[in-house]
Amino acid sequence: MTNQFQLPRHSRMCSSEFLFGVATSSYQIEGAVKEGGRCDSIWDTFCRVPGKVDNGDNGDIACDHYHLWEQDIEMVHSLGVDAYRMSIAWPRILPEEDAVNVKGLSFYEQIIDKCHALGMKVYVTLYHWDLPQYLEDRGGWLNRETAYKFAHYADVVSRYFGDKIDVYTTLNEPFVSAFLGYRWGVHAPGICGESEGFLASHHLMLAHGLAMPILRKNAPGAKHGVVFNATPFYAERERDIGAAEYKEAENFHWFIDPVLKGNYPKVVLDREFEHRPMILEGDLDIISAPVDYIGINYYSRGVVRYDENGDIESVPQTDAEHTYIGWEIYPQGLTDLLLRLKTRYSNLPPIYITENGAAGNDQCVDGAVDDEQRQHYFQTHLLAVDQAIEQGVNVQGYFAWSLMDNFEWAFGYAQRFGMVHVDYHTQKRTLKQSAIAYRNMLLARSEENKNG
Repeated sequence: MTNQFQLPRHSRMCSSEFLFGVATSSYQIEGAVKEGGRCDSIWDTFCRVPGKVDNGDNGDIACDHYHLWEQDIEMVHSLGVDAYRMSIAWPRILPEEDAVNVKGLSFYEQIIDKCHALGMKVYVTLYHWDLPQYLEDRGGWLNRETAYKFAHYADVVSRYFGDKIDVYTTLNEPFVSAFLGYRWGVHAPGICGESEGFLASHHLMLAHGLAMPILRKNAPGAKHGVVFNATPFYAERERDIGAAEYKEAENFHWFIDPVLKGNYPKVVLDREFEHRPMILEGDLDIISAPVDYIGINYYSRGVVRYDENGDIESVPQTDAEHTYIGWEIYPQGLTDLLLRLKTRYSNLPPIYITENGAAGNDQCVDGAVDDEQRQHYFQTHLLAVDQAIEQGVNVQGYFAWSLMDNFEWAFGYAQRFGMVHVDYHTQKRTLKQSAIAYRNMLLARSEENKNG
């Protein structure tokens, strides 16, 4: 592979106005779960349940970013990126319901200040799945009150930081929080129930809507939005088109429609009639508060068909290339997804690709990590973004997932998504070839823009 990713000449992505970054999340990298006044999150609890996380792994130490944050931010800067996307751990800020933990705020302030001192913008996610356990003890996202607790948390953070945070994200991937956590039980808190999943989803979206005016008031100079994971679906046969359309409606229209259209997709409400969440009058007005951007996290596609009973089933693409985690590599899906969003939403705000990346079985050999498949993945997906831009989609930035190997939720540490290899025994960081290619692309772009 080349040691530099290539963008088409004259692409808008070559402009200094297009933003490139890397991304992480708090529970996946920080560790120090008992330090700095932090309380337990639902993931601390979930990890202690035998069989829930591969190899019995947990986030107790993770990448020890809590102690190594300064060298990590220097490493981010060395890649030549414009921005760093991170999340703030709710359990560090409000370890008790009404007790603001200044140590937690100070921890993140030093990271934000360091990023700004190095010339990088800071994109902060307020909720990347680490709900305080004391709120889960009262029902978590099944309790409508949690949406209001989130609004209070957003108020605490945004009053403290204001415009010092360049871009605020309310939620990361509410689909995962709601459906994997409360519908299918494979993520924390491990609840299984159709009704529970849809109820949690509504309360998450309500939390987003309640937070938006608070964020705008406290940080009027910042941008504010929300991040969705989105998987485009394809029909195996023409008669399966309805199956693909439904899967997209359930997978991401269910979460994006209430924000951009002020309603939930009828096809899902009808099919899940007995599991409809309680939606109070005015809820959708709250959820559809204007946003400055939406983030899209893309990894792969899905192919589906109707089975003999009329149910929708996935069709494995056995002849296609897959990553180590088993996800098909399909860059065309990213272009298709972005074009479908442009078609569906006449009021589509600017888009950032807030996550995109691949898991590999990466080995550090003689101080180097040759992650050829990941290099190919990034190269083809960067071109896929460019194709969407050429066809009129307003994409303004791209964040690679992830900065470094980390705790990959229910997969533990077996799946490595990082551009930087982490030796979990020594905490040594090693730039993989993909990180070097990303850095070289950004350095070349910077030089070209300097030279006109």
